Amino acid sequence: MSDTPQAPRRSELATRTLAGLGMVALALVALAFGGFPFWLLAVVAGVFMMAEWSELHLAEPKTKRLGQYVLFVPLAIMCPIAAGPNFFALGLLVGAFFFLTIVTRRPQLGLGVLYCGLPVYALLLIRHEPDGIRNALWALSLVWATDIGAYFAGRAIGGPKLAPTISPNKTWAGLIGGIALATIVALLMHAFYLLPLRFIIASPLLAILAQGGDLYESWLKRRAGVKDSGSVIPGHGGVLDRLDGVVPVMPLAALLVVVPLAF
Repeated sequence: MSDTPQAPRRSELATRTLAGLGMVALALVALAFGGFPFWLLAVVAGVFMMAEWSELHLAEPKTKRLGQYVLFVPLAIMCPIAAGPNFFALGLLVGAFFFLTIVTRRPQLGLGVLYCGLPVYALLLIRHEPDGIRNALWALSLVWATDIGAYFAGRAIGGPKLAPTISPNKTWAGLIGGIALATIVALLMHAFYLLPLRFIIASPLLAILAQGGDLYESWLKRRAGVKDSGSVIPGHGGVLDRLDGVVPVMPLAALLVVVPLAF
């Protein structure tokens, strides 16, 4: 039996890998079914994100629960058996932001409604539109590919740090690796699933945004003095830790889907 730190590191990597594969499998199954199962998974993730956002902003338990309830109202309207992800639901989401801001007198908590709710709305909207499975798979796999490419390129190449005061482990090599893998995934989806050209062109920019979302959440955690946003996912921390790249990517991906373009 080894006494070195290698064994715990391998065990942690195995836990992270299994949990990551489980989350991807769950997301793909829900995505394939669409409708109520996909809405339910997205809403559960959004409510967990709101709880973790509140904790990162040092909200009291009562205020944290209020934030979750306020967010749940517009998310519930997005259910396929209700209004769905339409402009009415988007208006309720904006209204929830103002309501929580006014009631708590803490704009940063109100901002959490938009931070956690907009990506859920955008993802549901993408899935609801024509070619929804393909387009939602592209948007999600883009974030996954960015994370994977950044991780392996950063470990293999190393080099100058991307933002050492915020996240000491991230490197410029990792950023480039994430962009490259996200673009390769988009090209493969174009070849096999006829992904539109505008999605391929947008993929490098969205990969940068995914990394920006990761850095922003790292800054929030550093400011709050915590390592992870939560502990609900074994080996990964909180839901925000896993979906930080999804937050900035999904709204722009939804715009690409719903705004008609010639390419």
